[in-house]
Amino acid sequence: MRLGAKSQRKPGLCFGTDMLLKTLLITSLLSWVNCLENQSMTPEEKTNIRNQILEMFDHAYGSYMKYAYPADELMPLSCKGRVRCFLLVACAQVLNKLDEFDDAVKKAVRDVRLDNDVVVSVFETNIRVLGGLLGGHVMADLLRQRGERMQWYRDELLHMAVELGHRLIPAFNTSSGLPYPKVNLRYGILNPLSRTGTESDTCTACAGTMILEFAALSRLSGESVFEEHARKALDVLWERRQRGSDLVGTVINIHNGEWVRKDSGVGAGIDSYYEYLMKAYILLGDNTFLQRFNIHYSAIMKYISQPPLLLNVHMHNPTVSVRSWMDSLLAFFPGLQVLTGDLKPAIETHEMLYQVTKQHKFLPEAFTTEFRVHWGQHLLRPEFAESTYYLFKATGDPYYLRVGQSIVEKLNAFARVPCGFAAVQDVRTGTHEDRMDSFFLAEMFKYLYLLFSEKSQLPINMDNYIFTTEAHLLPVSLSTTQVTVQTNVTEAPVAHDEDLFTHSCPSTETLFPNNPSFAKTIRDGYKYLTGVGRTLSISLPLHDSGMEPVEFLKSMGISLTPLNDFTLGDSIGSKQHKGVFRVKLVAEVSQTIEEELVVPHAVQLISPPFLGRTVLTAGPAKFGMDLTKQEHGVKGTIVKASPYTACGPIENAAEVKGRIALALRGDCMFAAKARWLQQAGAGGVIFIDHREGSNSEETPLFQMVGDGDSTEDIALPLVFLFSREGAVLTSALEEHHNVDVLLLPKERQLGQDKSENPVSMNIKLRLREEGGSEDRAAPGATLELVLEDEEELSGKQQSPHQQVCTQGRTGPCSTDSPQALNSKPEPGTNP
Repeated sequence: MRLGAKSQRKPGLCFGTDMLLKTLLITSLLSWVNCLENQSMTPEEKTNIRNQILEMFDHAYGSYMKYAYPADELMPLSCKGRVRCFLLVACAQVLNKLDEFDDAVKKAVRDVRLDNDVVVSVFETNIRVLGGLLGGHVMADLLRQRGERMQWYRDELLHMAVELGHRLIPAFNTSSGLPYPKVNLRYGILNPLSRTGTESDTCTACAGTMILEFAALSRLSGESVFEEHARKALDVLWERRQRGSDLVGTVINIHNGEWVRKDSGVGAGIDSYYEYLMKAYILLGDNTFLQRFNIHYSAIMKYISQPPLLLNVHMHNPTVSVRSWMDSLLAFFPGLQVLTGDLKPAIETHEMLYQVTKQHKFLPEAFTTEFRVHWGQHLLRPEFAESTYYLFKATGDPYYLRVGQSIVEKLNAFARVPCGFAAVQDVRTGTHEDRMDSFFLAEMFKYLYLLFSEKSQLPINMDNYIFTTEAHLLPVSLSTTQVTVQTNVTEAPVAHDEDLFTHSCPSTETLFPNNPSFAKTIRDGYKYLTGVGRTLSISLPLHDSGMEPVEFLKSMGISLTPLNDFTLGDSIGSKQHKGVFRVKLVAEVSQTIEEELVVPHAVQLISPPFLGRTVLTAGPAKFGMDLTKQEHGVKGTIVKASPYTACGPIENAAEVKGRIALALRGDCMFAAKARWLQQAGAGGVIFIDHREGSNSEETPLFQMVGDGDSTEDIALPLVFLFSREGAVLTSALEEHHNVDVLLLPKERQLGQDKSENPVSMNIKLRLREEGGSEDRAAPGATLELVLEDEEELSGKQQSPHQQVCTQGRTGPCSTDSPQALNSKPEPGTNP
């Protein structure tokens, strides 16, 4: 296929293929553009970006106050509030918005009441609400002492924090000292009205992320009970670590201290446990926490860190990875490594994460080791911005300012909506989700603003504070405020190698002695990890009679090589080509299947009145019965599980036995639900998404995964429906009571015409030098893209072989088929 210099579509060319190849060509050219990432940033540029961040904060916070207050969070698509029992406070003061901060404190004091009959997450309430109250109090007290503002303030936020602390304390009433995951703010745990207290498990981070807030509360209030409970929980986790590997698991039983999930990593479920060990040492000055962190950190770097990757392993067999994907919460870890003084792996992992954001615009909630999307949701999480801030402060490298600039630009381009900023339901489609979590306001804007600010531009000296995991500020001076607490005891560990930073925070003078390019030399090895952004020297079909386009391309960073600078060999012989620029691209078309392609499954309603006409697109599971090997699928009558989340013993086991159970996603792992339902005798499970409005047309399918342990014991057929498809099924059950369904791969649904099965293709582009050997091209059909002078094309006629048209996922395309432009790919597959 030959495209003229103006890239005009020629008659007879398949429109869909033409557009695809044009897109590929443009994408390839853009990927060769030399970016400005390593250039320094002028003070004017930093000021402009800082002002842009302030405007973004005003848009987000103003929308919250206009449409959601006094609710806890904003729903930015529906422009209304959501109550989740969190509290937004202690953010505006860092952004120098002191009037807004004063007003926010007054509103919190006036409107917030904690004596509510509501069940809350102990972990989330601690880091968001208690941390917010404490951070707000610290700042309000500082402003009051300066005598300029807040003269009305009488420690109201601290009094609220003490009240909340006492309402959380009942959660620690367990035989082990590990807290329950939930507590009723009015009735606690044991009261019959509490509606909680039946849980037996909690995550490691949930139990191990209390010490900063609880210790600060004790030292500010003089009541030691809070710090004592938090220390006790950390003691238990330390004692229960795997002594051979010094790793901890992800989920632990709060009564007997046995590990429920034994996979170990630095992401979801464990992340802030490690963070709080290091930060507890910084805040409280207790060497016990540093010793424990150093022992854990050595184990992490030995088993989990595979630069630039951080992969989960089994705590008892840490040489084996338990999964081939990573979650976005681990993006905090490079920042923690900066605090530790271990810069090289921090730079490596951060660069890997940055490359993933280049490929997908945002960090997907989970992505594979090949950097493909595993779970496409993006909740506007701030961890990547947090690590970017820490790395810039440690290195002074302007590269990280450019990274921060890209975060700002992508938030405005892809997440901004009229009523704030909306989470992304799937990074592959860009579809928005109606949520703007409180951590977005509390953390994201804070880290971005600080990244582009000088010390003189801030109302406080940041060196005097430590960030909590929710980016609330606590003063390190608390280490000198003593309360009588039972001290932790860490047994003498096996000798570990100690370095310069084992007992101190790192010094940039020692890390980078007259070597400002240190970080770049590390990054360069990972710059093209995902294949995005590679810079190549190419040639283009332009003549020196018109240098304007050449200069334009050079200004874009595209390096042009005149052919008269070297001799080309061809069939005519050696020939000088004065002033001619040429590029040749070879595109290989192969009928192959993309790795980890999700095979769409179906829930087909076969009982009257549906009779197979209603087919719901479903996602498969990586465990349980393999439905692709069941010739006729699995048939059964559906019934709702009770409890609907199926995260405990099934109360209607008699009804579930032998039937296909419906279970709501959330509260526990898919594997845990499957085991409870299998134990109850279910013949299969249909999981239904708990996120309102999700559907298979807008969100690509994913494969459900296990819990990190072996799932060989699960033999049930398992499929997943998004919320909209699930509503069709539950409505049918409510209306007709007896509904039979068939679970099977979608391509084998009853009544399916086999000729409709689509053919998938991968298209790969590869550069080949002009005059290069043809045998270096990969075997198989190729599409050759050559940019040439239009005069050269004028005398040529198009060969019939150049009229390329392939059958894609939407069926065959043709030159007169308008459907090729508007049709959508099969949900859950890559277009």
